[in-house]
Parts: sequence; C-alpha cells; structure tokens
Amino acid sequence: MVVVCPKCKTKLKVDDAKLSPQGVRFKCPKCGTVLLVKKPAVQEKKALDEKKVLIAHSNPSVVENLNSLLNGAGYRTVVSGDGIDAMVKALKELPLFCIVEVALPKIYGFEVCKRLKARPETRDIKLILVPSIYDKTKYRREPVSLYGADDYIEEHELSTRLLGSIERIKNGAPAEQEKPATPAAGPEVQPTPQPSSAPIPAEAPSKPQPAVQTPPTAPAEEKTDEFTEKAKRLARTIINDIYLYNSGKVEESIRRGNFFDVFAAEVKEGQKLYDNRIPQEIRSKADFYREAIDNFLAAKKKTMT
Repeated sequence: MVVVCPKCKTKLKVDDAKLSPQGVRFKCPKCGTVLLVKKPAVQEKKALDEKKVLIAHSNPSVVENLNSLLNGAGYRTVVSGDGIDAMVKALKELPLFCIVEVALPKIYGFEVCKRLKARPETRDIKLILVPSIYDKTKYRREPVSLYGADDYIEEHELSTRLLGSIERIKNGAPAEQEKPATPAAGPEVQPTPQPSSAPIPAEAPSKPQPAVQTPPTAPAEEKTDEFTEKAKRLARTIINDIYLYNSGKVEESIRRGNFFDVFAAEVKEGQKLYDNRIPQEIRSKADFYREAIDNFLAAKKKTMT
C-alpha cells in the first residue's frame, strides 16, 4: 500500500505483508517523521438479496409488465429508468438479478453491464441484457458480445423466457439462447406489434364499433411529451441494436470516421422505421433519430480513446 508522510508529503510504498492490525512504525526516509501504519481492516462483503430484482428499462409499459411478472413469482423489484440511476441502485440494493435494457439513457445498458461486473461489490450480480430488437425478422442471431451479462432476452420474449432464464442461472445451468429458425414454406407470419412501438393509427377502424362514452382528452402538451419520449427511445433502440450486433465493425468505422458510409443501409432502414412509427408532429420538432446516432458515436468515441 502507499502512505503519505503528513509532514513532507512524501509518498511511501509499504509492503502489506509487514503490516498488522495493531500497526507498524516506519520512518520517513526524507524528513525522519515516524509513521504508525496499520493494516486496513477487511470489510466483509455484503450478500446479494436473492429475492430482489432490479429492472433497468426506460419504457414504463415494459417495467409495469415485468413488475407484475416478477412480483407474481415472489420477487421484490427495484425500478430504474436510466443507466446512472441503475448503477447507483445496484450498488445500494445489491439485487441478485438486474434486467438491463440496451438502450438506457445516460449510460447505455452494455456499459452498465461492464461496469457492474468490474466492481467487487456487484460482480456477482446476474445480469440479463435486453436488446430491444427493432426488426425482429432481421436480427435472429445472438449478439456479438454480451458485455459481461449472463444472458440476453429480446424485449418481445421477456414474458415467456425471463422466469425460466432466472431459474437456470440461479441453478448454474447455461442459459438457453434461441437459435435462428429455418423458415417454413408458405406465407410469412408477421409478429404482433408491441403497444409501446406500434405506429399511431391515422384513422378510426373501418368496422362498426358499439357506442361508448369518449374518455376525457389528455392535454396536448402531455401527449406531445409522451410521444417525444417514445421517439427518443426508439431512436436509441435502433442505434444500440446496430451496435450490439455489429460491435467490432461499428468501432472500426468510428475510428476511421466513416460510420455513415459503412452502415448506410442500416441507418436508412432505421430512418424508415422511425418515420413510420413517429408522427410527423413529433418529427418536425427535432431530428431525434440523428441526434441519438450522433450522441452514441460521440460517447463511444470517448470510451475508445
């Protein structure tokens, strides 16, 4: 260990093997001051709470569904909506499991996984990474890296696979990853759109509907804020999914400064999806899609330097 002389501020390297809890006296070679150096007390590591799960996800509807699922299975839940808050609550609450969304704001989910696994207090926490796949028919393969996570489950499969994954990890069994299925002959069956990301219908349904009382209309500002958050979340999801499944290629393009050339097709595809799902009123406020990409590239560049 390194100690600092209180008189001359000289840094002294002391062999830990020579220290004891009662302390050992050393003389500063520069000023002669006698120092009493004690062996640091070993702090007992706190145990993880086996019945606690941290849900780190920015989509309130996903959080609500996971809360209901986990509470019904006997787990207590802690909720976080961004990466910084997730780090703080993981250190404070010490849950056995953390469910981490890839597209978390402030600190991306895969960075949260790496940082938690690097700390001695949280390295034993079991992490389940949630890539919010924006094109379920395209990314039917495992991510290039799980960034220290113990498993990954695509967002639309959480309700069917999460509890099984938790039990397998607790029992020490390898997590079961879904492999790409061979397409069967016949017409393709489209997946059911998720409520949080489905486009907002422009017209009322064509089928006759029974007369019902119209609920009070929410304030326009409140609706706008809700749609803005959805736009930002979708934009983060798209760029994070591109990275998760092409991490090495993305990092190389960032080093070379040609990301938009290398990933022109993926960026164009993401733009089309973003435009289809986000109303023009929200898109006209700001280019949240390009903003999310630029923020991601800037943040990633800093971690690579």
